[in-house]
Amino acid sequence: MAIEEKIEITESEWEIMRVVWTLEKATSKDIIQVLQDKKDWKPATAKTFIGRLVKKGMLNTEPKGNKYIYSAAFSEEDSVKSVTDRLFDQICSKEVGKTIADMIAGATLSHRDIELLQTVLDKKKDEAVDEVACNCMPGQCKCRDNHNMN
Repeated sequence: MAIEEKIEITESEWEIMRVVWTLEKATSKDIIQVLQDKKDWKPATAKTFIGRLVKKGMLNTEPKGNKYIYSAAFSEEDSVKSVTDRLFDQICSKEVGKTIADMIAGATLSHRDIELLQTVLDKKKDEAVDEVACNCMPGQCKCRDNHNMN
């Protein structure tokens, strides 16, 4: 299921979501246990983040006895795609290729990852344009020629 509205989550909330995506169903105790070595959070802190994620619609809750079982409302893949789409919406279209190249250059990749990227790039060649059009309003980027600015 795709994320329709733009839900913003913090780095700490991402940490919680990563645990829930991995466990698929988790109690607050399960989440706290996984993160205890990485984060120096008190249980109340983790529960605050969980509560925020429930309010934002990122976590589903299922009551079970005196506790709740949490599950992700959206897949990790959909959530990551939503974040990258938002990033690309916030920059000049002419900078997307360079931004992707910078992301790839800074990432540790396996041979399999590189094969996947090569396959995607080979397919993109068929639909590539000579020059990407700027999508910015005048004054939002350095494409002065496209905006008749000097």
